[in-house]
Amino acid sequence: MAARSKARKRALDILFASELRSQDPVAALDGAIAEGEGPTNDYTSLLVRGVVAHQARIDELLSAYSEGWTLDRMPAVDRNVLRVGLYELLYADDVPDAVAVSEAMALVRDLSTDESPAFVNGILGNLMRNKATLA
Repeated sequence: MAARSKARKRALDILFASELRSQDPVAALDGAIAEGEGPTNDYTSLLVRGVVAHQARIDELLSAYSEGWTLDRMPAVDRNVLRVGLYELLYADDVPDAVAVSEAMALVRDLSTDESPAFVNGILGNLMRNKATLA
């Protein structure tokens, strides 16, 4: 697994666990780093901090583009993968859009339901096509 793929998985782990514990993801990340258990790849920190910093806009767009699904109704893994994927689509200039989508699909393929890859691909693909109008 490539370094950035591992970083995405670790960021997802932090975001997912923090949500389940009703904990601030940045505080969880900083705590893990302070205890020497933090991520070894700086990209994990960039993703967690970026998702948190832009979460209001990310969640607004995900809500608008996930027809028939509220964020609360989505599986927690899917919701957080979508957040990471959309963060990369909108704010990570060094990540090609197609890579952001395919990496998100790979995560849900490994960690979520059988329907999740198609669901995530549909939402992120639609957001990617409309990216120019989202800024």
